[in-house]
Amino acid sequence: MASVIYPTTNFTATEQLCITHGEGIYVYDDTGKEYIEGLAGLWCTSLGYSNTEVVEAITEQLNRLPFQHTFGGKTHAPVMQLAEKLKAMVPVEDAYFFFGNSGSDANDSHYKMLRYYFNAIGKPQKRKIITRERGYHGVTVAAGSLTSLPANLTHFDAPLEALSILRADAPHYYTGRQGNETEAQFVERILQNLEDQILTEDPETIAAMIVEPITGASGVIVPPEGYYEGLQALLRKHDILIWADEVICGFGRTGADFGCTTMGIKPDLMTFAKQLSSAYFPISASVIPGWMYKAMVDQTNEVGVFGHGYTYSGHPAACAAALKTLEIYERDKIFDHAAEVGAYMQEQLREIFTDHPLVGEVRGKGLIAALELVSNKTTGATIAGGKGGAAAVKACQDAGLILRAVAGNALAFCPPLIITKAEVDEMLKRTKAGVDTAYEALKSEGLLNN
Repeated sequence: MASVIYPTTNFTATEQLCITHGEGIYVYDDTGKEYIEGLAGLWCTSLGYSNTEVVEAITEQLNRLPFQHTFGGKTHAPVMQLAEKLKAMVPVEDAYFFFGNSGSDANDSHYKMLRYYFNAIGKPQKRKIITRERGYHGVTVAAGSLTSLPANLTHFDAPLEALSILRADAPHYYTGRQGNETEAQFVERILQNLEDQILTEDPETIAAMIVEPITGASGVIVPPEGYYEGLQALLRKHDILIWADEVICGFGRTGADFGCTTMGIKPDLMTFAKQLSSAYFPISASVIPGWMYKAMVDQTNEVGVFGHGYTYSGHPAACAAALKTLEIYERDKIFDHAAEVGAYMQEQLREIFTDHPLVGEVRGKGLIAALELVSNKTTGATIAGGKGGAAAVKACQDAGLILRAVAGNALAFCPPLIITKAEVDEMLKRTKAGVDTAYEALKSEGLLNN
């Protein structure tokens, strides 16, 4: 065993699969076995593996200028070009961009900039952030506290109270409905719960609410119709900023440029990473509106600097990777392709798995989806200890498909955006074999009640 502390790993079960290389939607292990990478790595390798154009763009930039920081008035062409390219794309008013290295640090940067901004405009009491149950926003101290998944909070003693973190209901009708509640009644109830919470806390103390347009690590939750319309009206009513975490949804994943477009959200703030560079080089972006940036200018002048930044903020090779990735998205109409193939994937998932005895719900948009694995199809009862998800992941891997179980028993799909319909068919063929095998194994272990 190598002396590596592996992230998001059971330390008693490390180094089970060693990947050596990849091509397109496929990766290969050290025995030569082929796998379809059904989660695009970690929701990120949008252009698949071994895209020579992106590799060459990075290499060319490394040969020309391998590093340049952006502190103290220094800059370089790629970071400025990337900011202007993104500015023309995003639905944020007169957008400004702070570049970092990961979605986690981008959300931490937002947390700090919100404090900085509200101090600048004389509202230091406006500091609380609303997140949602089952939300995932990263693992750094602030971002990790905005995350609501038990594994990311247990034993870490996250300073939730010190960071003024509030939690609202998860907008998942399937697991959150009460009795015979309709979707409309469910939405009305959880939004009323949110308004009651806002009024109890005092709207003048709440800065923003962070949302993933469609969630990833919490189970690919697609909120019901009317949820975001009502949520935005409620937040605008109480002067609370809308902060969209687009780390997974951004850049084509949902079949549109952004998850906000798919779900009808008009954000004040946005967070990007992952597909911004197809994961070929670490980069993230915290997007704020011009009016927020301009309110902070005098404070930076008073102090002498904006006292936040990373050594690798706006790394030239990362910016080159992102610029080439965005160029390919536009030139090859990748978002349109993702919309077409994503619609096909959603249709096929429902056709194959809606009636499967292990599947309680099929959900998703575009090229992101999940199968909710249940112990009883009628009641939707869960499988204890996430054993359903674990069994399905192992069986799929044995069948030559890498997927991930999230939120316990949700089997998640997030293939590279370049996947074809024929490759979707092959991916779902391997999925079916894996889910069937998992069903028989779980049934023989007495873990199912259907």
